[in-house]
This record gives sequence, structure tokens and C-alpha cells, in this order.
Amino acid sequence: MENDQGDLMEQEEHEGSDKPPSSLKAPLRSTRLNIQRSNVCSRAYFVVIMVFFHVYILNVIGLLLYVHYNNGPGDLVSGDGVSSASVGESKSPLPHPAPAAGDLTLHEEEDYTQSFSLPRIEGIRVGHVQQVSLVPDRTHEMRTISLKPLLFEIPGFLSEEEGRVVVQLAQLKGLMESQTEAPSQGQVESNQPLLSFSTEEVFSLLDLNQDGLLQKQEIVSHSRSRDGTWLNPDNLRQILTGLEICPTGMLTLEDFRRVYDVSQRPGQQRSGKLLSQFKQRNKHTWLYQGSGSHHVLQTLRTRLISLTRLPSTLVELSEPLQVIRYDHGDFSNAHHDSSPSHSETTCAHTRLAGNTSALAEVSCRYLTMLFYLSSVEEGGETTFPVADNRTYEEQALKQVGVDLTDTRETCGRGNVRIKPTAGTALLWYNHLSDGRGWMGELDEYSLHGDCPVRRGVKWIANSWVNVDPDHQQQARYQRLVAQRHRAKSGMEEHYQPLSHSDLHQDL
Repeated sequence: MENDQGDLMEQEEHEGSDKPPSSLKAPLRSTRLNIQRSNVCSRAYFVVIMVFFHVYILNVIGLLLYVHYNNGPGDLVSGDGVSSASVGESKSPLPHPAPAAGDLTLHEEEDYTQSFSLPRIEGIRVGHVQQVSLVPDRTHEMRTISLKPLLFEIPGFLSEEEGRVVVQLAQLKGLMESQTEAPSQGQVESNQPLLSFSTEEVFSLLDLNQDGLLQKQEIVSHSRSRDGTWLNPDNLRQILTGLEICPTGMLTLEDFRRVYDVSQRPGQQRSGKLLSQFKQRNKHTWLYQGSGSHHVLQTLRTRLISLTRLPSTLVELSEPLQVIRYDHGDFSNAHHDSSPSHSETTCAHTRLAGNTSALAEVSCRYLTMLFYLSSVEEGGETTFPVADNRTYEEQALKQVGVDLTDTRETCGRGNVRIKPTAGTALLWYNHLSDGRGWMGELDEYSLHGDCPVRRGVKWIANSWVNVDPDHQQQARYQRLVAQRHRAKSGMEEHYQPLSHSDLHQDL
């Protein structure tokens, strides 16, 4: 009976699965098992391959992100395309303030070409007061005066004793006359050069090879006048514009006569017009702030670095401290401390690495820090005629009977006027940010001047931070300075301190 039941179950199994007779049962079971093992191995192998593939992709993405964030747009790039950060020992996007002495010593040479950005202080709103720490055990209040330009006032930035020392050092050095009289009433101001040449004579002087045609090289070669008595940058820009539209790329006498006459007409020069009409009357001198200078001068520079958080190398390689004395009636008309950038110009402070074909050298000053060294009984205010205006139009500065750039006549019309108070400092940015951490366009609202002194004597000091709008140019300049400093140190080790005669032989 048990055999019958077993046969019955075997028969049902064969019928349900359509299997062949029992004589082939064992081999079929073995074959089925092998197929299942093959399926399992294939699935595991596929899973392993996919895991390794995803890990590989994640590693590639991580590597790309690492390279991107460590080679951002804020890095300075040298002229040969290699990041200048590799020249230095380390890379720091926000450099720390310099030591108290602020010296440029040999061990800091590698930092000259270090990559950096240009941080800016936030103004928040007009009237906003923020606490800043500049000296130990004391905080200063910094108040926002305007947002266009970004202008701050810091009372008590320097002590009365420090101001007196700077004045005494300036007097000991000796002050030079800085007088450019504005034309008296009825006198016609002329933009013509002091030497009067006809158009044909100018053409002949420019035509070096005397072939009757002017090439660009010939025009540029005569553009090195510093006092504007020859072809100024605006004249040259107009002439070069006319040359570029000529199909031959050269100017005949007739072509030159047309573009040259246009360049000499009053009212055709917009860019730099206010700078060319800058008038002032005062006395000034320059005080070096580096190694070997008076500790008060070095202290002022260190505080500027601490306040602005700018790279110390930028401040140390900028212009010396300018000290100015305004006597009764002295003034300076409204002007910009810096200049707009053009392809035809190069920054004066980076002339070592500058473009030799540039038409002129201009001042490139990222920011201005003004120190009031004395108080004034009456007059002498620092005025910003168009600060926080809704719009800026150069033509609106000069209307019928009103010239906002003439501080002697219209000083009271300035939007912002700051009375000189001993120890107070002003800080403003002459340029906007380019949105990538570097210096952008000139802030036209930074137009400012000094009202005439009515009673008393006004002493101020200007500290400018020079920056080239071309960050690669700035990097090349700093690398050249480092190389010169290294060579000089090797040749003049026995001199203490190092000679600075190539910059300024100052106190």
C-alpha cells in the first residue's frame, strides 16, 4: 500500500510539471541546481560592479569640487598662467594684519605674490555705528556717513600726541607749495598745450619716418608727457579712435587734421575732465612709513591694515603718507583721488610691470584714509558734493551760475560736509567691487574737495592703498618687487636699515 501511494504521488508530480520519466529525474535535478547557482552569481557580480562604479563617480565629483574651490576666481594668477599662490609658502584668502612695525622683511618675500582678495567694510545704512578694535583695551566707534560713496567716520582714531608728532615730522621734512590757481573772473581757461603748434606741425612731429602716414606706434611714442603740455590722454584716445576706423590703419594728413581738430575742441573730453580741472592751494610733503621710520607713522599704517583687513603687502607697497597744511584761504576743488581704468593707461604704482605702450600713467587708489591732525576754528570742511545722490551726471555738476566742483564758491551746497576735528579719521572707497573680490569701476560719487579755511590752520594726512584693477598685473608687480628686494638684500647686507632711495628718501 505504501508503494501504491508513492507511485501515485510520483505520478501526480510528473503530471503537474510535465516532467519526463523517473529514469531521468536525477540528472534534471542537477541541471536545475546549476542554473540557479549561475543566476545567483550573475546578480551578485552585477551588484558589486554597480557599487564600485558609483564610488568611482563620487570620487571624481569630489576631486572636481576640491580643485574648483581651491582655485577660485579670487586667486591671483601670474603672467605665465601659473597661480601665484604656488610661489608663496602658504595660501590665505584673508591675510592677517601686519606686525606692529609693518616692515617688509626678507622672510615675507614669499608672501608678496600670495593670492588675496579685497575685503570691504559693510556700511549697512547711513548713521549706522559699529564697534571696531584698533588698539588694546579700547574700542572705537565707526559711523557710516554715506553709502555712495561708502564713507565712514572714526573719532579718536589717533591721539592728540600722535597728530602733533606727524605735524612736527612734516615740518622737519619741509613742505612744498602745491598751488594751481583757478582762472580769475573774466579769464578764459584754455585746454590748449603751452606750446602752440599748427595741425601740420603736429603731424610732422609725430611722423617719425616722414612717410606722410601716421601709424599707431608713432602716435604712442609721443605720449609720455607728464604735465599735459603735449598730447594728453584724452587727445590721444580721440586720435587713436580715428585711426582705428581707417581701413588702412594709418592716418593721412587730411585724416589727422579731422580727428586732431575734434580732439582739441572744448567739451569733447569727458573722461578725466574733472581731474584736468583740479585746482588747489596748499603745502604738502610725503612721509615714508616703512622700516626705519618713526613708530607713530608705522602705528598709523598698522591700524589701517587692522581696520580694513586688507593684505599687508598692498598697504606696505602703496604710496607714502601725504601730509598737507591749509592756511587761511587755502582749498582744493572737488576731484577724485583715483582714476577710471582704460586700456590706454597704466597704474603709476605698477609701472615696473606696466604696459610700455600705455598712453599715460594714472593713480590707482582703492581707498582713501584721511586723518585730521588738527581742528579748524572756521571753514576747512571736507565736502562730498554728490554723496548719496540718486543719480550721477557729470554735466549736472556745472549749471548756470553754479559749479559744484568749485569749493570756494559752492562749498555749502555739498551733500556731505565734515568739520575737521583733531584725531578723527575718514575712510572711503574710491572704487566699487567687481563682484569677484577685486577692484571694480571708479565710484564717481567719491568726488570730494576741501572748503577754504576761514580761520585757523588745517593739517591733514592722506593714506592711499594702491591696487591695480588688473589682478594679474598686481601679482606681477609684487613678484618684481620681491625679486628686487631679494637682490638688494644680497648686495647691501651691511646696510641697516636697507636704503629706500629708489622710493623716497624720507624720515
